[in-house]
Amino acid sequence: MDIVIIGSGNTAAVLGRKFKQAGHTILQILSRNASAATQLAYEWDTESANYISLLNKNADVYIIAVSDNAVAEIAADLRLPGKVVAHTAAAVPAGVLKPVTAHYGVFYPLQSLRKEMSTLPDIPVYVDGHDKTAKQKLEQLAFSISYYPPVPAGDEQRLKLHVAAVIVNNFVNHLLALAEEYCKKEGIAFNQLLPLIDETISRIKEVSPKQAQTGPAIRHDEATIQKHLAILSAHPELKNIYLLLTSSIQQES
Repeated sequence: MDIVIIGSGNTAAVLGRKFKQAGHTILQILSRNASAATQLAYEWDTESANYISLLNKNADVYIIAVSDNAVAEIAADLRLPGKVVAHTAAAVPAGVLKPVTAHYGVFYPLQSLRKEMSTLPDIPVYVDGHDKTAKQKLEQLAFSISYYPPVPAGDEQRLKLHVAAVIVNNFVNHLLALAEEYCKKEGIAFNQLLPLIDETISRIKEVSPKQAQTGPAIRHDEATIQKHLAILSAHPELKNIYLLLTSSIQQES
């Protein structure tokens, strides 16, 4: 397919590489960030543009890969009748693209993406096509870049998925960041925890997280919990999180 990507951030960069890897042609990358757009255009041997007025209108599919709060702003200035246009945002309704074309939809990659990735990850794609044309094109595009079959997902389902994704990715990463900071302050090498982190992630591929839960909270080991809280008195933010999560685990056990 011939594709135009609108955006030059993490999602745009990784999806663009996936599209190129799958044999698609990126006709153009359009972004207000001229420097980022130029760099990606050089990487993909294509052209870049910084204004909607310069948009290449010869593509089969237009992918709007920008921040959630920028999708509506771009859609307001975009008119592509007869073209398939999709945004990549989980929390933005597909209908925001209704004024742009009759063939609108969503191409939501459920993955943590970073522009600097040296290895392209597997990306499950959730697709929402307003009509048959959009659905078929977007599903075909998803099939070409993912080991996983595309999953139909409307606005409500994508939003619910996004909540779960934030919890398992952003919140877990924040906990790791807090643990790393705690280790620095306490003179502990954070990398000593890496085998434990690897095992924690590996284990939930075989059993549910609830079954895999261990530790003093689920054992109701009050003596150990109090010792931990004493140490965490010097780390009030982490102490509050420890208390909250301990209570949550105990309520579920």
